[in-house]
Amino acid sequence: MFGLFKKKTELEKLQETYKSLLEKSHKISHSNRTEADKLMAEAEEVAKKIDTLKKK
Repeated sequence: MFGLFKKKTELEKLQETYKSLLEKSHKISHSNRTEADKLMAEAEEVAKKIDTLKKK
């Protein structure tokens, strides 16, 4: 109950964004491969940001 109003850290936000981009990319890959590749590229950029935050 006390975690109800806990704010998400930057790392948690980036991880959620990464997960959602991967899911969208997978769904779109069946119909539009180029769009899926763009989403994968965005996901990789987010992954790089996650890695830099974890190293700090």
